[in-house]
Amino acid sequence: MKKSKKDILAEDALIREVTDDVKNDQLRQLWNQYGLFVIIFVALALTAAVSFESFRSWINKKNQEVSNAYAVALSLQNQGRFDESLKLFQTLANKSGIYGDIAKLQIANIYMEQNKRNEAVEQLEALAFGKGVNEQMHEIASLKLAAIKLDDNAPFAEVKEILDPLLDEDGESYGVAHELLAMLYIRDGNLVEAKKEYEAIIASIKSSDAIKSRAQDMITIIEDQSK
Repeated sequence: MKKSKKDILAEDALIREVTDDVKNDQLRQLWNQYGLFVIIFVALALTAAVSFESFRSWINKKNQEVSNAYAVALSLQNQGRFDESLKLFQTLANKSGIYGDIAKLQIANIYMEQNKRNEAVEQLEALAFGKGVNEQMHEIASLKLAAIKLDDNAPFAEVKEILDPLLDEDGESYGVAHELLAMLYIRDGNLVEAKKEYEAIIASIKSSDAIKSRAQDMITIIEDQSK
C-alpha cells in the first residue's frame, strides 16, 4: 500500500524527534561523564596553586608572623577543623595586599568543604570582580567561580562573562579558561563550539601538555558522538 504524503511527513517528523532525543541523550551522557571530572580537576589544580609553599615565596622575613599564622590555619583546615581555621583566615583576610587575597581564597575553599556554596561564591565574587586584587588571585578566583557556576547550571552568559577576561592567549589561565568554556558549550549542547575551544587549546603554546592531551581526548569523543 502506497503511503500518503501526510504519512511520510509524519514519519519524517517522528524520525527527527527520535534523532533529536538520541542526540540530547548523548550530550547529557557526555556532560555527566566528563563535566564533573573537569570541575574537580580545576578545583584541585587551583587549590594547589595557593599551597603553603607558594604563599611562603611571596613573603619576606618581616612577615614571618603572617606566614606562621597561615601555616596554622592551613593545618587546621587539612585536619577538618574548619571553624578554627576559618577564624584564623578571617583575621588574615583583613591584611592588605596578597596576604588578604590568599586568605579570602582559602575561606572560599573552606566554605566549599562545608558545602556552603553561597558563602563560597560570595568570597570568590569579591576576588573575581573586586578592585585592587592580586592578578594571580583574581584569575584563580575567577576560574573557581566559573567552575562552581558551571556545576550549578548557571546561565551561559553568566559563566561566559566570568571567563571572558581569561581567554586572552597572553594570560596564564588561557588553557583552563578555554577548557571550562568548552565544557559550558557541551553542557548547553553545542558540540561544534566546544570542539573549537579544544582545538584552540591544542594550538596554543600557553596550554600545558596535560590540558592539550585532555583536549585531544575530548575532540575524539565529540567526533564519535557526532557521527
